[in-house]
Amino acid sequence: FVSNGTFAVDTGIFTGRSPKDKWVVRNPGTDSEKLVDWNNINQEASPEVWNDLYANSISHMNKAERLYVFDGYVGANPATQKKVRFITELAWQHHFVRNMFIRPTTEEELVGFEPDFTIINSCQTSNPKWKEHGLNSEVYACFNLEEKVAVIGGTYYGGEMKKGIFALMNYWLPLEGIMSMHCSANKGPAGDTALFFGLSGTGKTTLSADSSRYLLGDDEHGWDNDGIFNFEGGCYAKTIDLKEENEPEIFRAIRPDALLENNTIDPETNWPDFADTTKTQNGRVSYPLYHIPNYEPSGMAGHPDNCIFLTCDAFGVLPPVARLDSNQAVYHFLSGYTAKVAGTERGITEPEATFSAGFGAAFLTLHPTVYADLLKEKLDQHGTKAWLVNTGWSGGAYGVGKRMAIKTTRACVNGILDGSINSAEFVKDDLFNFEVPKALPGVPEGVLIPREGWADKAAYDATAEKLAGMFQQNFVKKFVVPGRTDYTSYGPKQSAKA
Repeated sequence: FVSNGTFAVDTGIFTGRSPKDKWVVRNPGTDSEKLVDWNNINQEASPEVWNDLYANSISHMNKAERLYVFDGYVGANPATQKKVRFITELAWQHHFVRNMFIRPTTEEELVGFEPDFTIINSCQTSNPKWKEHGLNSEVYACFNLEEKVAVIGGTYYGGEMKKGIFALMNYWLPLEGIMSMHCSANKGPAGDTALFFGLSGTGKTTLSADSSRYLLGDDEHGWDNDGIFNFEGGCYAKTIDLKEENEPEIFRAIRPDALLENNTIDPETNWPDFADTTKTQNGRVSYPLYHIPNYEPSGMAGHPDNCIFLTCDAFGVLPPVARLDSNQAVYHFLSGYTAKVAGTERGITEPEATFSAGFGAAFLTLHPTVYADLLKEKLDQHGTKAWLVNTGWSGGAYGVGKRMAIKTTRACVNGILDGSINSAEFVKDDLFNFEVPKALPGVPEGVLIPREGWADKAAYDATAEKLAGMFQQNFVKKFVVPGRTDYTSYGPKQSAKA
């Protein structure tokens, strides 16, 4: 326990998920065999390997003096939610799932509880026969969609259970015509709602935590015929460099019932040193949603008015905000672009483009185009506006330009949320194909049209062409599929030089 009574845990050598150790059982002749997008994310395990892993976990759990069982829900809409059961050998893992999933409110609802899926977390055992099984290590997280059971072994990391259930929701819901999304969501006082998609480090959590709006959730949502709903009952926030003045709501959520994970604790103050990343850069805190003062207790809201795709463009060529039509929205959703800044030995840094379908390819169990088709249908049906917001660089690439000021990003997002951006005059970007506002309150001149902010116009043109080429190359390779809608023409124009 740290000084204010919050419990802190250390998950050992695994301080993040083990994607190479996640397996899905390929059961011949079943629906799941036909539907799963088998690839290096949804790696296939045979029924024989499953039988061995299951027996290994069960035999270990049978020797435990005490086991902890949590029965709860995933999905805040009672009409479409799923029942989940977690069996853990560590009390803190029980506490983690109790924070993260939707808790039952009465004893009565647990009578005769029949889970739709069960996760058996035997974290203190591992698989000695992994080589013989053709797996990648002694660690395993193996999901059997037909038997509705998963077993985990060899890793204590709590996020394995959270993201495991997310991958399952990404399997079940689209088959029922419900869109499942890796995004945060909030709701305004007038009931208007917004979705924020984005990969890690693009501002999803920061931008959706807004004291003037109600938070639905920070990571996983569904969109059904009633509107949008949170999958979870809690948040799992990164704590690296956490300061009360920058992120007051997250900082104040660290109190009894929260669970700190892999943070360095200062022995003198008995309080985490959030700037100390010796253990990991992926320090976390899980807490129930009610620790956030302005949360939406129902976890539900109407159909979204705005859908915002966040990207951190380290090449410095994307505008702080661009308007997308629904076809362009599908293109950017499938692309899932952001850029990482990778350091090199001599201190020269070159941005590295990352494309992750649906802004969360690691959790998509079906082919990405299944989610894209659903998104297009929902955007068109409900008249939801789509936007691309760049939280990265402007005035030049990383090393020359500057990181977009949070005030600039907030001004763009506020303009979207209050609708004032809709009365701005827009100009078409001929290379990237989207529309950009010429002026917005709170956004400095020369920032909205990226080329104007670059001193070296030729360098801008060359960099923009380069990024446009990366978009097209990625898209053609992954998403031009026979028999499916081809959205290539809704992205950047194919460069004349390509």
